[in-house]
Amino acid sequence: MKVKVHWIIDGVAEIEADSPEKAEQEVEQKLSTFMGEQSELTETLGARAIQGKAYFPGSDDEKGEIIENDEG
Repeated sequence: MKVKVHWIIDGVAEIEADSPEKAEQEVEQKLSTFMGEQSELTETLGARAIQGKAYFPGSDDEKGEIIENDEG
């Protein structure tokens, strides 16, 4: 019996960079390199995408809280 598993890996990297865009580029490059070296991720586990968004740390990060956005 075939069963599909949709999986997500969540993480937060702290990067020293001149801008959020440069931080995103650095993380994307590192993850792309890693995924390219790990053929099992792309072949066996079906990894298809990397997505992320840079932001400046704020008071919510310090509390360790997750705030859901209910817009739309």
